[in-house]
Amino acid sequence: MYPIVDLVECQTIAAVQNEQDLDSAIAGEPNIIFLLTGSIFNIKELVDRVKAANKHVFLHMEFIEGIAADKSGVAYVAQNIVPTGIISTRSNLIRVAKEMQLMAIQRIFLIDRNAVVKGIRVIEQSLPDAVEVMPGVMPRVIQEMTNLTPLPIIAGGLIDTKKEIGDALAAGALAVSVGTSELWY
Repeated sequence: MYPIVDLVECQTIAAVQNEQDLDSAIAGEPNIIFLLTGSIFNIKELVDRVKAANKHVFLHMEFIEGIAADKSGVAYVAQNIVPTGIISTRSNLIRVAKEMQLMAIQRIFLIDRNAVVKGIRVIEQSLPDAVEVMPGVMPRVIQEMTNLTPLPIIAGGLIDTKKEIGDALAAGALAVSVGTSELWY
């Protein structure tokens, strides 16, 4: 089994895109927060706030200003920031994070059939703890992905309603990441 499955208490994940929304995410129901904002100057404090609220935090490596989305950047995050894990579109960073004892979520964009095939190949090579598929408003494709890989699927992107969350979960997603704070309650 994949350890990330044991972390999920609320199947909605708060995807925080700006620092002003962090308090809402911390106060909300989700026990997992995806941080898609921050900089080298404040990311430790943001992560510590999430952890102090007994929630799990994943940093999107490509969105943290001043920390390179490379091997040294992941090492810096693992040793100094100490989140639960990272999110990245780059399979090499997923492998590095796993080596550094961080959980890792591979984000893939499913824009056509070729992207699905390539995405499966990428996750077979990087062996993440979970896969975030975007956009998350495609129940048929989410169901197909759950049939193509044993890895837990997180749906994300373009989710605007509780019905869309329910549709993604019914299609087999482990959880759904949403950036709309009203959906965190």
